[in-house]
Amino acid sequence: MKLTTRGHYSVKALLDLSLQPDYGPASVRAIAQRQDLPSPYLEKLLIQLRHAGLVHSVRGAHGGYRLARAPAAISLGQILEAVGETIEPLPHHHPNHQQAEDWVTLTLWKRLHQKLKEALYSISLADLYYDARSWQASQGEGHQFVI
Repeated sequence: MKLTTRGHYSVKALLDLSLQPDYGPASVRAIAQRQDLPSPYLEKLLIQLRHAGLVHSVRGAHGGYRLARAPAAISLGQILEAVGETIEPLPHHHPNHQQAEDWVTLTLWKRLHQKLKEALYSISLADLYYDARSWQASQGEGHQFVI
């Protein structure tokens, strides 16, 4: 699995929202500035995350985006899936039915894929939040968090 910029930025944005008092709202500009991300690209990702039900948009002068659910109810797998990340193993590979090695290798990749998928869906945004807070504490209270 290769994590693209799209997946990385999406995780950063939601983790940023989880670090906000009462989980937001935070403007795209504020998130982009804190996380050193391009605002237009981040806006597109947040729209996809909104369509997936992971964030809500809040209108008004103090609007922006906020988490739609508690961080413990949002998995890393859901975030990546929402922005079109794929973890499918060898999507264009068609095994040769005559070669045992080909089937064994394909079976191995399928098993690894299943384990990876289980791991991604078992890691919650809350898990990342606590990791981030631990890191912040080790750096001193005033240190700003950037993934």
